[in-house]
Amino acid sequence: MIFYIVFSGIIFALSILLTGVVLRWLRHRAILDAPNARSNHDTPTPRGGGIAVAATIAIAWIALLWLRPDLAIGLNPAVMLGALGLCLLSWLDDLRPLGAGLRLPAHLVACAIGIWALPDNGLVFQGLLPAWADAVLVVLIWAGFLNFYNFMDGIDGITGVETVGIAGGLALFAIVVSMEPASESLPMAAPLAIAAVAAGFLVWNWPPAKLFMGDVGSVPLGYCLGWFLLFLAVKGNWAAAVILPAYYLADAGLTLVIRAARGEKVWLAHKEHFYQQAVASRMNAGLSRRRAHCRISAVIACLNAALVALALLSLSHAIVALVVSVAMVGGVLWWMKR
Repeated sequence: MIFYIVFSGIIFALSILLTGVVLRWLRHRAILDAPNARSNHDTPTPRGGGIAVAATIAIAWIALLWLRPDLAIGLNPAVMLGALGLCLLSWLDDLRPLGAGLRLPAHLVACAIGIWALPDNGLVFQGLLPAWADAVLVVLIWAGFLNFYNFMDGIDGITGVETVGIAGGLALFAIVVSMEPASESLPMAAPLAIAAVAAGFLVWNWPPAKLFMGDVGSVPLGYCLGWFLLFLAVKGNWAAAVILPAYYLADAGLTLVIRAARGEKVWLAHKEHFYQQAVASRMNAGLSRRRAHCRISAVIACLNAALVALALLSLSHAIVALVVSVAMVGGVLWWMKR
């Protein structure tokens, strides 16, 4: 346990340091996100902080493979290369939009490569579907999840908070499972590193954000977290794999369905997510932009803490945990929408 504490502390500090270095470089190169009609900020802000996030995660994982390969559960070379490829593609997209016609096929290919690296038989749906149908559906779900992760990165602090919640929940879940006799080995150190990196990035990204993550950070994060959630599902912990990302899944998924039902182009940027409406309504009520962003990100952080607890409860009461998580997420979405 001492190794995990020291390891995460070093990675947290490194994340703060590298993010600061990247911030200075982005300012020097004038790589800024200018406000527009769909923005939730009002001043040009450096975009591309995800470079520091991706670099710190890569350093942490390489160090883990070198120092403690016995703890590097879930770190597969194919997945790491897939994340690197998506990182490079997303950086180009940050600099000059590439269009969905190029991005989506790349996402699907990266996910298709990744599913062959899943442990055991790789059947996420536990044999309920033929192997080929399981693989196809998982590729689509995984690609959808990483795009949801990208879409939801719209206000200060939100993706940092969500990443700490999911990755930290994955690590804590693995710790609890490891205490049980004859338990399966689940990824612990690798998602813990992601949580530490996200916490370090939050130092710079908490409202008012000094820089934004950009696609270069949110897309690879969605890919890597999706991988660890699928790993959890393959090992039979499907309830926890659904509960941990439940807020992002619900907000992004319901917004997508609503916009599709209205015949809108769902791949275009917008300001209709529940959290975006909540920020707008609170600003209309007189809150400053900073306080509105703080309040919504803080509520999501509290919700994620509750979802982590419910994921742990799912070890003994899966249905109860799922029902309560649906009720809690639904309640927060209602609060945001009202």
